[in-house]
Amino acid sequence: MTVIVVSGTGTEIGKTVTTAAVSAVALAAGRSVAVLKPAQTGVAPGEPGDAEEVTRLAGASITTLELARFPEPLAPDTAARRAGMAQVRPYEVAAAAEKLAADHDLVLIEGAGGLLVHYDDEGATLADAARLLSAPVLVVATAGLGTLNTTELTAEALRARELAPLGVMIGSWPAAPDLASRCNVADLPRCAGAPLLGALPEGAARLAPADFRTGAGTWLGPELGGTWSSAAFTAREAPHSA
Repeated sequence: MTVIVVSGTGTEIGKTVTTAAVSAVALAAGRSVAVLKPAQTGVAPGEPGDAEEVTRLAGASITTLELARFPEPLAPDTAARRAGMAQVRPYEVAAAAEKLAADHDLVLIEGAGGLLVHYDDEGATLADAARLLSAPVLVVATAGLGTLNTTELTAEALRARELAPLGVMIGSWPAAPDLASRCNVADLPRCAGAPLLGALPEGAARLAPADFRTGAGTWLGPELGGTWSSAAFTAREAPHSA
């Protein structure tokens, strides 16, 4: 896979840290990596955004590209409209990704919020860019109560657009998971209709970059270049039947 779209079931669930982990593993394997952020919102000019966070955690050799930056923490279409700036179009995202893919082994496109967040006044979403690229979508989900519903809705939205989820990542696995989180380990693949491809530990972004890069491969499954085992994780974390 040359291009992977990293989307999620909502906002603040671990998309950036997931992007950094996949990047770190790819870099460690000798692959060249580019990270594309179609729209960065809620960050002022000159402040570090999600792409800079990926670079901080995974390595400075990553190529990063933002197509637009809007100061207010809103959906990209609304943020652009309020700022009086041009909105981001799916064909622009696809064109930028294709250009990066010509010179890199792996291109990761990190979306804003959930899959169906609007980027322009026509209602275009990250899924439209994924369709133009025929790119797989890695879905990042939360661990706890409510995640089965949002994960299944995201998977249905992908399939309605003739896309299929590459798999599901748990964006933050609690140090002390509650019963709902533990049950969801077994249920997430069923709801997504796709495999569980990894789980990032709670607080992964707070690790020193060197420790983050060392650990990244143990948080991702073989499909993403790591050594994490879904079967072993599920056997360890999922509760036994009552």
